[in-house]
Amino acid sequence: MFSPDGQVLASGSEDDTIRLWDVGTGAEIRILEGHRGAVTSVSFSQASSILATGSLDGTVLLWELTPSEPIQRTEDVNGDGSVNIQDRVLVAANLGQAGQNTADVNDDGLVNIQDLVKVAGALGNAATAPSLNPQTLSTLTAADVKEWISEAQQLNLTDVALQRGIQFLEQLLAALTPKETALLANFPNPFNPETWIPYHLAKDADVTLTIYAIDGQVVRRLALGASTRGYISSSQPCGVLGWQKRIR
Repeated sequence: MFSPDGQVLASGSEDDTIRLWDVGTGAEIRILEGHRGAVTSVSFSQASSILATGSLDGTVLLWELTPSEPIQRTEDVNGDGSVNIQDRVLVAANLGQAGQNTADVNDDGLVNIQDLVKVAGALGNAATAPSLNPQTLSTLTAADVKEWISEAQQLNLTDVALQRGIQFLEQLLAALTPKETALLANFPNPFNPETWIPYHLAKDADVTLTIYAIDGQVVRRLALGASTRGYISSSQPCGVLGWQKRIR
């Protein structure tokens, strides 16, 4: 049985033992001994802190599973105790790097798309769309995620965890793509001597911005050319997520 948080698998055996396994790495965490017969059933409490086991010896035992120290998962690249979007960002920042590197999740000597997909697969249930905060938006682009998905699909990955990673990236791409094109308010406003004009694109398009004075006269027309669909973040450089332009 899997724990409610999806992190641990408990297995009962005919050798009278219960074994706990780290779902992310496949490593054995702990062996529980106490029954005097084959273990036929296992069940976690909702909080994953208690395990109940039944045996052919006619007993039901309760086990307290609070670990004495946290399990370090290879997908936890930054070592903060959890696998999150920042671990994916670190892998992306190290793509192509060879040699010893914590971002080399599968330990093959190179940080590549397989490491990225493995971390994505550990981020959570792919059926749930990832939530994106402003910090996340400032480090991700729809174009990059689309490219990662394409590269991963070309590898023809069959591992369940890696397939889950591809599904998560597809969810991430959807979350990074606005449903409607919109021109946002410039900032700062009022401004002197410069301002930023952000916008969101629901699809790739050629973009032109026209700036008018209060009397309707055209002050400047900016032909930005081809722009990639996506959201804008104030920390993104020009042309990464849609566009933002500093006007002097």
